[in-house]
Amino acid sequence: MDKLEAGDILIVTNLDRLSRDTIQVCITVKTLAEIAVRACFLALGGADLTSSTCTMTMNAFNTVAQFERDLLIARTQSGLTRANSERSPVALRRSAKNRSRMSADLAVGAGISATAGKFALSRPTICV
Repeated sequence: MDKLEAGDILIVTNLDRLSRDTIQVCITVKTLAEIAVRACFLALGGADLTSSTCTMTMNAFNTVAQFERDLLIARTQSGLTRANSERSPVALRRSAKNRSRMSADLAVGAGISATAGKFALSRPTICV
């Protein structure tokens, strides 16, 4: 932004290249318009985002992009919650109770291979 001058043209491939959220994209485009820099969006055939006709279209694209990001965040959170509730077999074997048992076995001199076999884990898992 610091290097742009009046009359310059900023070419943007995707709106998310301007900012991470809808509000910031609108602020950025408004700032560009104030300094007389054209912002062309390639997905709209190179239309000038700073023109009044493209402002409405850009806002629609921004809204859809924000919605997609919100869905992605919701899906990620849902997946993490499900994974934590199902707890994988390795996670169960590495529970706090079993970790203390593994540490106790290792402390009394049991080998890593023997401890790994006892808890059905790999050697690197025991070492971690």
